[in-house]
Amino acid sequence: MTGGAGFIGSNYVRWALANTDDQVTVYDALTYAGNLANLRDLDEAYGGRGGRYRFVHANICDLDALRPAVAGHDAVLHFAAESHVDRSIAGPEDFAMTNCVGTNLVMHAARLAGVSRVVHISTDEVYGSVPEGASREEDRLEPSSPYSASKAGSDLIALSYFTTYGLPVMVTRSSNNFGPWQYPEKVVPLFITNLLQGLNVPLYGDGLNQRDWLFVEDNCAAIDLVLRSGQPGHVYNIGAGNQMANRELTDRLLALAGAGPERIDYVADRLGHDRRYCVDSSKVRALGWQPAHSFDEALEQTFCWYRDNRWWWEPLRPEAARGPAVAPRR
Repeated sequence: MTGGAGFIGSNYVRWALANTDDQVTVYDALTYAGNLANLRDLDEAYGGRGGRYRFVHANICDLDALRPAVAGHDAVLHFAAESHVDRSIAGPEDFAMTNCVGTNLVMHAARLAGVSRVVHISTDEVYGSVPEGASREEDRLEPSSPYSASKAGSDLIALSYFTTYGLPVMVTRSSNNFGPWQYPEKVVPLFITNLLQGLNVPLYGDGLNQRDWLFVEDNCAAIDLVLRSGQPGHVYNIGAGNQMANRELTDRLLALAGAGPERIDYVADRLGHDRRYCVDSSKVRALGWQPAHSFDEALEQTFCWYRDNRWWWEPLRPEAARGPAVAPRR
């Protein structure tokens, strides 16, 4: 697993170790959003000599490190990515390097190692803004930001290894994830941690941009299903059907914190801010997946996790709090 110390990656590691007998190697460069604290309990429970978990500290752009790390593995799950839209607007070069060049090297290493299954983790943002209806896997990609453009490029790079080399690659494109261990620059953890610290929450524009919210554990279950039952060369959208405006999401978080709308600070909208995302996830549902958590249950569970785990997020806040919140990415 590349990027296994990040938000979705660490949740998937936790999910896989609890629900399968797999041995898992996490490969992560530990950039600002990659955090060994996300995996500390797993290292204690599953690590050590003969354990089911081990960690490799290295960058996906380092082929000399990638090749020996991938060797001997049956599957590769590629989570590693630069993922924050605002950061991509301020500094797009890191996104092109990690998401495009890095993905090419991961696929190259997997091909050289003869890996039998590869899942490339992507995002619904590659489809761009969808005024109505839902994006299907075969729809044209129309990314709007350097982040989403670099992810669209990484999708095409990954799928080209199936077409050209026969590498059994599958791509998942999920909607907006939320849950424990999410770096507090993203909207849900930023708003929760702001409220827990008595601060206001910064809401972009008019607050009417719409997203489909997916609890990270449900995404992990879908990714695992694609890994084991998906068809190589195919893309699978993953969405829970919890579509709502950012203002409605904000109101629900305020209610969980016992706060009112006076705690909202409306801020200037982000450049190129997509108005609406929505994906048709019937393809992955046909494999047998459906969300196991209701939105309200998962949001309350997430709020309680941040309330009870200040030790994890408080050291991260000075970095995360430098800018306003955005509709979150992994």
